[in-house]
Amino acid sequence: MKRTLSVTLLGASLALQAQNPVQLKLNTWATGLTKVLDITHCGDSRLFVVRQPGIIQIITDSNTVLPTPFLNIQGLVYDVGGEQGLLGMAFDPDYHNNGYFYVHYTGGTGNGISTIARYSVNPNDSNLAIGSSGEILYTWPQPYANHNGGDLDFGPDGYLYIALGDGGSAGDPQNNAQDLSDPLGDILRIKPEPDSTYSIPPDNPWANAGGDTLREIWASGLRNPFRFGFDRLTGDVWIGDVGQNAWEELDFLPAASVPGGPNFGWRCYEGDQPYNVGGSCLPYSQYVAPVVVRNNVLNGGTWCSIMGGRVYRGTEFPRLYGRHIYTDYCSGQFYSIRPDGFGDWIDENLLSSGLQGFACIGDGADGSLYACNVSNGNVYRIVDKCPMPPPTITSDGWEIESSPASTYQWYLNGVAIPNATGPVLVPTVAGDYHVAAGFGGGCTLRSDTLTFIATGLDELSDRGVRCFPTPAREELIVERGTALGHVSSVLLVDGMGRTVRSLPWNGAAPQMHLEVGELPAGGYGLLLLGTDGGVLARTTAIIAR
Repeated sequence: MKRTLSVTLLGASLALQAQNPVQLKLNTWATGLTKVLDITHCGDSRLFVVRQPGIIQIITDSNTVLPTPFLNIQGLVYDVGGEQGLLGMAFDPDYHNNGYFYVHYTGGTGNGISTIARYSVNPNDSNLAIGSSGEILYTWPQPYANHNGGDLDFGPDGYLYIALGDGGSAGDPQNNAQDLSDPLGDILRIKPEPDSTYSIPPDNPWANAGGDTLREIWASGLRNPFRFGFDRLTGDVWIGDVGQNAWEELDFLPAASVPGGPNFGWRCYEGDQPYNVGGSCLPYSQYVAPVVVRNNVLNGGTWCSIMGGRVYRGTEFPRLYGRHIYTDYCSGQFYSIRPDGFGDWIDENLLSSGLQGFACIGDGADGSLYACNVSNGNVYRIVDKCPMPPPTITSDGWEIESSPASTYQWYLNGVAIPNATGPVLVPTVAGDYHVAAGFGGGCTLRSDTLTFIATGLDELSDRGVRCFPTPAREELIVERGTALGHVSSVLLVDGMGRTVRSLPWNGAAPQMHLEVGELPAGGYGLLLLGTDGGVLARTTAIIAR
């Protein structure tokens, strides 16, 4: 996009939109939440945080955590560290009427039992659940102690989606993720019923399957989908599937493909590479391919456990809107991915936090995003580091002026102009000008570009001024318009706005002569001032050597 500024000697145009990459910042929202693994909301301003030992607590505002847990089921939860414990939480879509919410935890002993249970809120206190109200909807024993999955979420269709890992060990030795007779390595889709049971949605992929195929299965071929979620606007599904020892992957399904029985390819493929392609494995093209693949630390990378996140749908940070923000447990890097408009994706690193232990990204009722860190017990609010609009620059054909900021640095053709650190610049040569404006907090944004082009001599009008010859070498003649009014002085200034010549005007004389033989070559500004010091007329002078 270009705009043209009409001037006398200088033409100006606006270059394409300036490059101001989005950067994220983590603002500490709550502390002291040991082993925090998940964040969700029930439709109001509160955040509910899930802690691995079996505790759910409420954050009511920044740095305000209610001391009494919303729910404490430590006696039921099998938490021996690692990947088991209380792992996820989801509120019923009709929570404000029925008071139901659901939890996903590892119970039992030994290798544990994955358990989906429903609880009720205290009708007399919305900050307390009824601990004795637990009703178990679903259980499945774990063959190993790792890869329990743990997330659960209600889709826009009102059904409950439950993520289970492949059962653990390494390499899925039982090939659970490709076996439709057990739920491991799958995402289930069920309809909770009021009587503590559940039914199978009639449009589930295998709703009418016979034999030992589990009708609850919605998606298969996953290794450890620890965090997944829906885009609250579109209904699209995003899944962070933790890899084996080479590749971490982020999976995506558009809402139009839900349901459909997607198979993401594990253990036949890890990421987009073959892993164990024997037996009944199909060609790679027959599986749902990941949209992002990252190198694991054991494969020369920095990632170890990808954490699927959420799409920002808040209103406070417009530049984040529509971006799926995700992270990794080891790298501490926060990326965003968004469509490029041509059928592909734009994947960008928005923050390298330097912290390990990020286990979730959740959203608040207003669309704000939060990250939880299991290592330090903190919850962070994810914000745009530079939420203010970039600076704008305007010109009257003589000066370029920036909109207000804290600091300024002007550039010509991409190179910083020495000492050009004020809000106003007087261009001296043709070229592309922009400003990098600082707003504090390490936030610097650049403006669009104005392109100035020398077009020739100014035409003298009754209220104008001109100077000649162009270029001038030893002497510059300045001629004023006849109806200009009383001129008190003439100034010649360089590109930094510094006065290099200042002479009083000789009464009503039509012309003045300025000696310029000692001045460096370049473009200069020429101003005629009135008795009050105001600028009556201005133009540009070119000096050559």
